[in-house]
Amino acid sequence: MLISLAAVIGGFILLVWSADRFVIGASSIASNLGVSPLVIGLTIVGFGTSAPEILISVFSALQDIPAMGVGNAIGSNIANIGLILGTSALISPMLISSGILNREMPFLIAAMLLALILIWNLSLSALDAYFLLALLAFILVWMIYKGLKERDNGDPLQSEFNDEISTNMTLKVACLWLMVGLFILVGSSRALVWGASNIATYFGVSDLVIGLTIVAIGTSLPELAASIVSVLKKEYDIAIGNIIGSNIFNILAVMAVPGLFQTVAVDSVVLYRDIPVMFALTFVMILFAYSWKNRPGRITRTSGLLLLVCFLGYQGAVFLDS
Repeated sequence: MLISLAAVIGGFILLVWSADRFVIGASSIASNLGVSPLVIGLTIVGFGTSAPEILISVFSALQDIPAMGVGNAIGSNIANIGLILGTSALISPMLISSGILNREMPFLIAAMLLALILIWNLSLSALDAYFLLALLAFILVWMIYKGLKERDNGDPLQSEFNDEISTNMTLKVACLWLMVGLFILVGSSRALVWGASNIATYFGVSDLVIGLTIVAIGTSLPELAASIVSVLKKEYDIAIGNIIGSNIFNILAVMAVPGLFQTVAVDSVVLYRDIPVMFALTFVMILFAYSWKNRPGRITRTSGLLLLVCFLGYQGAVFLDS
């Protein structure tokens, strides 16, 4: 038990560090190749912050516990909004004014609706996974197209990415950090899945519950760190953009991975408890963050506290149900 606990804690620590190195390396490589900061921010950064969830999902499927991967995808989305956005807003009220984010929000809703339709029969097959990945490919192409088209439109998100994404790192150093980050991501993800599975067995709870709670919170730590740093720098559009992008990747990539290995049986509790909570928090986030023509989106400290209380209540409900 102590070894399993050490594997989980050590896995979380290394996940946060290696995900940061991976994102920095990938972003710097793209910058050296002449890719605009806006395109990097909309695609590479979103993928990089979801890399822990993707690898957890891969190793969960390889170790024949795919329910942990499905739970991680849904649980991470809930944690990103309830825990991370709530905590960030408590640190500093957030003003959201990016039109690009307004256009990303419908894609997040579309991704969740597609996932709900595909798992309505309580299974996730390889064909379902291909549908999810196809929508992800379409969204990525759209983001790249819009990023190239609007690189000089003065959107607040573009300005924040221009300030944040560094081009000082040489291509050789960037490749080194990319490989180091990826290598440690793989090792720490595998250790975390092994330890979390042992803990679930010890306490007699399902792999789904562990994925929805402990693993989901742990794999959301990179997003938490990125959002807090962005909020402290008053880069509110990046903070909310990281959450929206990560949630899209979680639904369309992380949830798809287990289905690529085997047909996954989805617990009915996901449909009547977890999916509704994810939808509810997402709609609340959009209600707060959507920026109209004459009014930026506002996420106040009161709104942040509401999101955080909802998240803690959900976590309590999951543990009570288990």
